[in-house]
Amino acid sequence: MSTNDTFFKPGKVSARDKAHATDEAAWSIINTEASERERKTEALRALREKREAEQPVEEVKPKPAARKTVRKGRQ
Repeated sequence: MSTNDTFFKPGKVSARDKAHATDEAAWSIINTEASERERKTEALRALREKREAEQPVEEVKPKPAARKTVRKGRQ
């Protein structure tokens, strides 16, 4: 069975409808990427905290101050 829709293009879509569809698609992509980024960040944070908990705490000794070089002769 053939209809007009199979042979002819459907009516024009308004600019507002196109913009709304584009906006919805863009926000869908943005929200998906944001949730994936948050999930990845949480996983990496958990791994880092686990690794830091397993490592012994090392005391950091401050380095002595560097000596100033003194030139003799010309100044």
